[in-house]
Amino acid sequence: MTDILVLGAGYTGVAAAIRTAVRTRRTGGRVRLVNASARFTERLRLHQTAAGQRLADFPLEDVVAGTGIEFVQGRVAGLDVERRQARLEDGRVLGYDKLIYALGTVTDASVPGVAEHAFVYDDYAGTVRLAERLAALTSGLTLGPTSGPTSGPTSGTVVVAGGGLTGVESAAEIAEAHPRLHVVLLTRGRPGSMMGERARAHLDAALERLGVEVRTGADITKVLPEGVELAGGELVHSDATLWTAGTRGLPLAAGSGLAVDARGRIVVDSALRSVSHPDVYAVGDAAAVSQPYGVLHGTCQGGIPTGLHAADSLAATLRGRTPKAFRFGYVHQPVSLGRKDAVIQFTRPDDSPRRWYLKGRAAIAYKETVSGSPLPTFGLLKRGLVPVWAFALTGGLG
Repeated sequence: MTDILVLGAGYTGVAAAIRTAVRTRRTGGRVRLVNASARFTERLRLHQTAAGQRLADFPLEDVVAGTGIEFVQGRVAGLDVERRQARLEDGRVLGYDKLIYALGTVTDASVPGVAEHAFVYDDYAGTVRLAERLAALTSGLTLGPTSGPTSGPTSGTVVVAGGGLTGVESAAEIAEAHPRLHVVLLTRGRPGSMMGERARAHLDAALERLGVEVRTGADITKVLPEGVELAGGELVHSDATLWTAGTRGLPLAAGSGLAVDARGRIVVDSALRSVSHPDVYAVGDAAAVSQPYGVLHGTCQGGIPTGLHAADSLAATLRGRTPKAFRFGYVHQPVSLGRKDAVIQFTRPDDSPRRWYLKGRAAIAYKETVSGSPLPTFGLLKRGLVPVWAFALTGGLG
């Protein structure tokens, strides 16, 4: 019996756990999946949750049912990679022979005030709190720091910090769902700067149509209870600030002695094993995965393939075989612009934009297919199958 522990049950962790359970079933693999919440969070849809939309609920035990995976609910508080043990907040200690680390990243709160005063997308519960805040502002209530709802203005200002795809999707979704709120998108560069010119033009037009105020060249130096401070001292009022400007790995990884990069992500080899502790595999946002064009950035597009490859690498190792090297190429940059618009930028494998893009209804259908694909993917994995798109992105799995 080989005890395999998977920490984190996001897109990547669930994919890794299911694939590992299937691939190690005949070699005596025992897979336990650990997650703080019993609910599977669709991170691709958190901006929809923030805007107040009710989404389907997927209990993790149902998601992994029929695989033989043991689900353990608990938040990981410590990791001892020498003793091969993970400690949970409630004091439980889980031993392992092999570990797949899929705990993702958290918001980079290095700017003063982010941790205290900004809403972030680190978990579902925090996103729900943002949704409640926006609903209160729209209904003419403001939430006091301790006293709960009180009478207040009939509208308010929402600042979204960060002009990457998450910031753009959030600003558009909130503006569409709450037209009485004034949404301000603050970004150092141009929103969606990684996209091609025509796709960016469509994105810009959509934000303008939705009434989002876009301020480029904005360097936020501090987040305050009722606004943000920019370099130079200017204050921008905000009744709710959403921070989407960067992420980093959990301190847990570096604190355990695992080799990490400057952003706290676990450095891995071509088989996705930790370069310092080869019994630990790191996947998704939590891993610094090098490719010829650079280090992968955190997306579901790249995350699930790393989870599948780590599972195959682990299974190969248990059989005494040499794992294949991981390789990956990007395909697209899908962006929803509210519920009635979207834009899809197709890319080269290194994520640079191609000439082709989609907009409008075709883009909406494409984005919804992408956002809804993980659950059907898990179903295929349970049957020992791998989706065609995973082979296309990775050139085949080991």
